[in-house]
Amino acid sequence: MIRVPGFEGRRVAVFGLGRSGLTAARALKAGGAEPVLWDDGISSRMQAEAEGFAVEDLTTSDWSGFAALVLAPGVPLTHPVPHWTVEKAKEAGVEIVGDLELFARALAALSEGRRPQVVAITGTNGKSTTTALIAWVLKQAGLTVHMGGNIGIGVLALPEPVPSAVYVIECSSYQLDLTTRFAPDVAILTNISADHLDRHGGMDGYVAAKARIFAHRGPGAVALIGVDERWGADLAARVEGAVSIGVGGEYRPSAGQLETPSDAIDLSGARSLAGRHNAQNAAFAYAAARALGVDHEAAVEGLLSFPGLAHRMEPVGQIGQVKFVNDSKATNADAARQALAAYERVFWIAGGRAKAGGIDDLAELFPRVVEAFLIGEAAGPFAAALGDTPHRISGDMASAVRQAYEAASRTGREEVVLLSPAAASFDQFPDFEVRGEAFRAAALALGAQSEGAA
Repeated sequence: MIRVPGFEGRRVAVFGLGRSGLTAARALKAGGAEPVLWDDGISSRMQAEAEGFAVEDLTTSDWSGFAALVLAPGVPLTHPVPHWTVEKAKEAGVEIVGDLELFARALAALSEGRRPQVVAITGTNGKSTTTALIAWVLKQAGLTVHMGGNIGIGVLALPEPVPSAVYVIECSSYQLDLTTRFAPDVAILTNISADHLDRHGGMDGYVAAKARIFAHRGPGAVALIGVDERWGADLAARVEGAVSIGVGGEYRPSAGQLETPSDAIDLSGARSLAGRHNAQNAAFAYAAARALGVDHEAAVEGLLSFPGLAHRMEPVGQIGQVKFVNDSKATNADAARQALAAYERVFWIAGGRAKAGGIDDLAELFPRVVEAFLIGEAAGPFAAALGDTPHRISGDMASAVRQAYEAASRTGREEVVLLSPAAASFDQFPDFEVRGEAFRAAALALGAQSEGAA
């Protein structure tokens, strides 16, 4: 755990007692603060009480006595309307922070010789893969690496800082909205496309939240920005010394910041980095590793050995010449675009709870779809968008996997059955992980041999 200093003997309100909220309360208490906790859910309050925390109804509290409000990232800060705790904090002049800001302050409080390095990654799509890939490359190079934040372990639950460590942190727009001093040594923005607009009041607010990752860069800090859409390109032009990285993996460093390899890196032997978008992820990881002193050969070796993340372009099995690829994390059209673009031919399983725009923006990739198999609430609208592209409404995951395999196996050639839903999972599954596991189970039930099976 990372102890949070600066609030010794002072009351700090904590609202939202999910993973980040309880972890923040523990870190504050370890640092000498007196956290006061509240949540709308009784079970969350009971858990807090069981851990010995003060649980107090913040609707009736004296807010003038609080040093800060620690807000869970899932709680609205500004849009659609500010949460009532936000209104009370502002009325009392109480600062509002999140767990990422507490992490930043804990590191800033250390003397310069004791501070670890921080790599922070944000973006609409690709941030989890890039985060895991960077952590993997750095570990393979022999560094002490702690990965967390919006992926895996809450940032304040990571091990206490030591000077030789590197924290690799995935940051959501919600977390960044609650920061004022966060200053990573390497800050990465993978890409920006429309998402979470209701929580940020539109695209301008969303872009501004993402851009906060660069707001407090110190001397020598590195900024890596994906530039294949206008928002990223605009940011790269505004952020001094930014390194621009394209989807194909090309990057253009500022003079003196990073060395570029004399030859292009061949990723054909990397089983978990298929597609142009993963070439971009690899470029981010390579540039970050080089910025932290990893040599070229070690960085490339790490890229090629990366095992990949579950539910992100994950090969889950094969029957004969038919490969099953699980990209359940593709919860919007822009994410699905990357998977579709990675293959010349796909038997595509798509659908769920559609987001704004559906799959209309993917029309130029429909020629790659041999046939689509549609599930969930979006099946009808997706069918209309597909038009003359062969498709059928399968309804549920098991039916879609079976029908896609039967169709693919009849061609007599190497084929890919791709789950890349371009939609949220919440109509049929509690989250994208459960959806991905349903896809995997359905493929294995048909007789697919899982990756690595003899």
